Amino acid sequence: MSKLSFALLLCLSSFGFVEAQSPVDLPAVMTKIEEQTKVMLFNSEAAASKPVRYNHPEDTVVSLFSPRTLENGNLKLVASRDWTSGFFPGELWMLYGYTGSKEWRQAAEIYTGIMEREKTNATTHDMGFKIYCSFGTGYRLTKDKAYRDVIIQSARTLSTRFNPKIGCIRSWDHHRNLWDFPVIIDNMMNLELLFEATRLTGDSSFYRIAVSHANTTMKNHYRPDYSSFHVVDYDTVTGQVRRKMTYQGANDSSAWARGQAWGLYAYTMCYRYTHDGRYLEQAEHIASFILHHPNLPADKVPYWDFNAPGIPGAGASATGAEPRDASAAAIIASGLYELCQYSRNAGEYRAVANTILKSLTDHYRSPIGANKGFILLHSTGGKPSNTEVDVPINYADYYYLEALLRSAPQHRS
Repeated sequence: MSKLSFALLLCLSSFGFVEAQSPVDLPAVMTKIEEQTKVMLFNSEAAASKPVRYNHPEDTVVSLFSPRTLENGNLKLVASRDWTSGFFPGELWMLYGYTGSKEWRQAAEIYTGIMEREKTNATTHDMGFKIYCSFGTGYRLTKDKAYRDVIIQSARTLSTRFNPKIGCIRSWDHHRNLWDFPVIIDNMMNLELLFEATRLTGDSSFYRIAVSHANTTMKNHYRPDYSSFHVVDYDTVTGQVRRKMTYQGANDSSAWARGQAWGLYAYTMCYRYTHDGRYLEQAEHIASFILHHPNLPADKVPYWDFNAPGIPGAGASATGAEPRDASAAAIIASGLYELCQYSRNAGEYRAVANTILKSLTDHYRSPIGANKGFILLHSTGGKPSNTEVDVPINYADYYYLEALLRSAPQHRS
């Protein structure tokens, strides 16, 4: 085991991981992922030759650089402002962490460097997705002080979106005709950046914001069965809930699959940083909802919404198969691998995570060289708006790769 691999193992162990056997042939799968990611690098570099003006008046001309998905078979690149822009740099860092290869580190540094401009972008709540998946993953592996500084500045920027009256970080600034202060379940994932900023600086203000957001979300987003609403809108004057609804789910009362996955993963992460038993219990309750839902298929890769009307057997309106969401499955698997380190239900969680990982590996992977280099197929981004339906998506690849590494963190080349 190399010094780099040993350092990474120590880092993973600090997250609560222990030795385990992966349900797949990890070295063989990782070799294939390296091959496929080289295809992605080639196609991304070829497609990123022309700078464009992004559709935001405060922007100057920027470059599209980060591969997000396929549109009509063509590679779609996004600028750093896009909420998904940090996932591909994070994938490159994970490949570097696994292999120790200078080639992967150089590529990761290039793609991560483009993200730095986002550290002062206060128009978005997605700072964790963008900065922590890129700079955060890089910092864990390199301890580069410049990366540390970007993480801290990004946490300061994200903190400006916190409303103490409500107790949450504002999610979206768009569609102000629909809501006053929207908070989406996805926003829980951005708290890791804040927790980490407190760990790096000793400044507890980031920690307090993260805990407030997690507690308020736990109170208002979750139903008695521990399924989650997608959007909760708050009144900025009173701090009270105005409306609970969806923007990407089947309907306001449904359980949008990726939203359930975000909650499972995020409350597990919150327990890691706080050791607050309420977060562990919340993660266990969410896991129970997902794992025991009658509409969860045998391969444990969920339909895009647990209450989608076309799921076979879902009711009289079921007319055909609904699309699956491999991205939700990858997030669930990664979250379960961590949760099983803390929970008395570890055996069940690991068994389901193993089933998901094997299903994704055996039946949802792209052939090497195909699909412009994306790893997983069959993800669903926004079914109600008919966007990114049954396509590869970069965050599916990111969490799949993370789940692979979490499945057997002691196995390093």
